[in-house]
Parts: sequence; C-alpha cells; structure tokens
Amino acid sequence: MPNKSAVTLNDQGFNTSAEQHWNLGSPALVEAAVSRGEGHLAKDGPLVVETGKHTGRSADAKFIVRDDETENSVWWGKTNKGMTPDHFAALKEDFLLALSEKETLFVQDLFGGSQPEHRVNVRVINELAWHNMFIRTMLVRPSGEEQANFQPEYTIIDLPSFRADPERHGTNGETVIAVNLSEKLILIGGTAYAGEMKKSVFGLLNYLLPLDSVMPMHCSANIGANGDTAVFFGLSGTGKTTLSADASRTLIGDDEHGWSDTAVFNFEGGCYAKMIRLSQEAEPEIFATTKRFGTVLENVVMDPETRELDLDDGSKAENTRGAYPIDFIPNTSEKNMGPVPKNIIMLTADAFGVLPPISRLTPEQAMYHFLSGYTAKVAGTEIGVTEPEATFSTCFGAPFMPRHPSVYGNLLKERIAKGGVKCWLVNTGWTGGKYGEGNRMPIKDTRVLLNAALDGSLNSVEFRLDDNFGFEVPVAVPGVDDGILNPRSTWADTAAYDETAQKLVQLFIENFEQFAEHVDENVREAAPSAA
Repeated sequence: MPNKSAVTLNDQGFNTSAEQHWNLGSPALVEAAVSRGEGHLAKDGPLVVETGKHTGRSADAKFIVRDDETENSVWWGKTNKGMTPDHFAALKEDFLLALSEKETLFVQDLFGGSQPEHRVNVRVINELAWHNMFIRTMLVRPSGEEQANFQPEYTIIDLPSFRADPERHGTNGETVIAVNLSEKLILIGGTAYAGEMKKSVFGLLNYLLPLDSVMPMHCSANIGANGDTAVFFGLSGTGKTTLSADASRTLIGDDEHGWSDTAVFNFEGGCYAKMIRLSQEAEPEIFATTKRFGTVLENVVMDPETRELDLDDGSKAENTRGAYPIDFIPNTSEKNMGPVPKNIIMLTADAFGVLPPISRLTPEQAMYHFLSGYTAKVAGTEIGVTEPEATFSTCFGAPFMPRHPSVYGNLLKERIAKGGVKCWLVNTGWTGGKYGEGNRMPIKDTRVLLNAALDGSLNSVEFRLDDNFGFEVPVAVPGVDDGILNPRSTWADTAAYDETAQKLVQLFIENFEQFAEHVDENVREAAPSAA
C-alpha cells in the first residue's frame, strides 16, 4: 500500500466520504485512468489524454487573493490580478461542497523543489487519475518515509468539473485559478489543462524563495563534464527543453529552477515538452519518451485502431505536450541539482531576423535583457497579420512572477557578480530576413556556438560591437559560416534590415520604460541605441 500521510483530508477541513487513493504510482494511476475512460494507451505505452477546450493556460482566469499578506508584496497589474477575500471565501465554500460530493479522489503528497532546505510540501487533490499522475510526474516525489511523515504546507484542489460563477466568485468566467497565500490554498476549476497545477507551484516558489535570497528561474539547466552548470532562460518555443537535453551534458531540469548560495536545483522531478512535429532526428532523447510507459501525452492524435501516434497532427491542439519523469532522458542529475552556474544563456526566437545567433552580454546588459524577456511571435497567426509581433515577458516568465520584476532582476545581478558568470543571448529564431522571408536559424549552428560558449573557447575569438544593441558578437567561429554571425549581411536588402532593426530597438526602449526607475543608471545605459 502506498504511504498515506498522518494528516488526513478531514484534518484539513476537507470533509469527504469519497474513496481516496493516496500516493499511487504510475502503473496504478494509468490503470485507473484507462478504466475510468480518461485516456487510452498508445502502441508503445504512453497514456494519451485530451484536455478539452483548454489546451493551454487560462491566464485571464488566474487570481491572487488580495489581503494583508499580499497587498504590498505582490506586483499587482495585468499579470497578477486580485481577488477579494470575500469572493475567495465563497469560492472555497462551493469548492469544498463539490469536493464532498465526489465518489473518488486521488491525492499526492509531493515536494516543490529538490534542495531540501528550499523546498515546500505540496498536497494535490484531484478528481482525475491522469491529473494525479501528471502532477506526480512533474513534482519531486518523496521517499516512503517522507510520505508517511508528510505535513502539507500548501494544498492544491483541482476539479475540472467545477464551474465558477463570475457574480458570486468574482471571476471572468467559469474557469478559475485562485491562489490564497494566507490560507496556503490553491483552487483550480473549469479547466482540464494539467499545466495549471505545475505553474501554480512555480508561482508559489517564485513568491517564497526571494525571501531566502534564492533566485527562482524559468529556465532549463545542465552540467558539463567539468562540473560547469549552465542555465537557459527562455519563453515557450525558444528551445529551453531542446538545447538543455544534450547527451554530452547532464540534465538538471527543463523548465523551473532555483539558484541558491550552493546549488542550481530543479523545482520538479519531470519534464513537460512540446510534442507538435517532434522529430526523432532533431530531438532523439525527447522523441524516445513518446514510446515509454509512464509518459502522459496531451492532445496528441492517435489512430484508434493501430494506436500509432501522429506527432505532426495539430488538429486537436498546436500545444500538444508530453509529461515524463526526468530520468527518461539519458544522463540526468541523480539529485536534480548542480553547482552554481558558470554560464547563463538567454534564448529568444527573434522572428524579425535582426539578432545575431549568439552575443556576449555584460552583467548590466544581462539584467536589461532579463527584465525585457524578449521573443517574437510569427506572422500569420491571425488573419491580416503579416509582420512578426514582439513579445516581452519580464524575467522570461511574467505570468509566474508574483513579485515586482526588479526583485528577481536584482537577485540575478547579485548572483552574476558574485560568481563571475558569463552571460550570452542566443537567437533561435530567424536569419536572412524576417519570418516569411528568411529561414529558421539552423539548430546545428546554434549547438556549435552554444558548445563553444560553454566550453570557454568562444571567449578567445574576435568580437565586434553590434551597432544597434551594443553587445559583443563573434566575428568568426570554427564550424560556423561567418556570414550567419552578421545578420545584416544575410539580408538581401540591407536597408530593410536597418529599418527593421531600428523598429525592434524602439520596441525594446518603449517596453523598458516601466523598469527604468527600478534599476541603476548603468543598467539603463545598457539599452540598445536608437538611430
């Protein structure tokens, strides 16, 4: 029998007569999910599920309770929206009533964070077996003894069948993610997208860890043969998971980490990778997880007869996802931790085709680009949209950062200075023109440049100063065509490049105005220069 905590649901005030399944392993949860009609097994073993109409996060449905705890500690605004204590009280009352009426519940007691002195105890209560398997896969699993003595600090209740009432609960619709930091309770309803649970824990750690001077990061991380840790910041689609899953380096994790005085540590025990058009040739380690029992595949198309997967089919969702234990990737860190970093890589998919494939940043430039959090969406996503669209998500993860960005920016600046960390900006986007005219940056060139940065050899080549952004760009690197290192030379129309580059510079300058008063003069001077 799986270990059940001495602290029951009734002890927590969650009165229920439901049949409770505590801390089940993946085989039992797969069996439960299939028998309950929640998903199907594919030919090679993964569990295939559908999330319904919500195939990604519901950002407009997320709220933080605004009370004495959070009034002056949360960065209120578009990203962090407030919910009144009264609205939360009504929501909690209705949630617990819905919970009490469930016939079956699945409970996992887990850790958010791999470094023992900086982790939190999280209890997750689900009505769906596959959700319970997902969160067990994604968070850090305690030992049997740790589970037996588990004292929940924070609790997540996830009920996709619940429907919020905007008038009674103060929501924007039937979907809700409500975070109460005073009561240490997170309520998720009206969505079957499992990633809401994972990101709720991330937001929680992003709120708590700065109080201990630990830097929370939306990044992947790995370790070289010489014990040199690298962290990869980046928004979705920029290559965090792909570039960190390098067979020659040990993977710490693919998405969420903390940087303490002694370590970089994974917040999670699993990976959550995009599956759409996944290639065995380009990403063999991740592709292999689609053929493993214990992987959960969301919204991936499967032939009902042969149970063969079609990873190229985006008819159910463009954001198809796979959740799998981190040890499904070869050469992973046994403790999900590594030494403090030697290199920081900030990834951007620049659809304007302006940024070089790699640039070296000063500490001030690193803070500037960290607070900017730039990437670009491609054209063609909406009718009539013909130009790339810049996206600025501060700290490369604005939706998950409850505190003011300067809190995280200053932590990063301090840690870079303390460790003499090298900082790089890597463009995994377009070259030879903007999206629709140029080509995607060749991943083989990105890997060569990245490896040269990480092994230190890139520091010895000749650099030039970029005319627009002022950072250092290598002039020539063995194994890479020199032409690709100078974006302007790859454009057929250099005047169009100059015009596009200045347009992007202006977007950076306008976006950074919101941070100007919160940073030092030397960081403000690290801004790109308008002509």
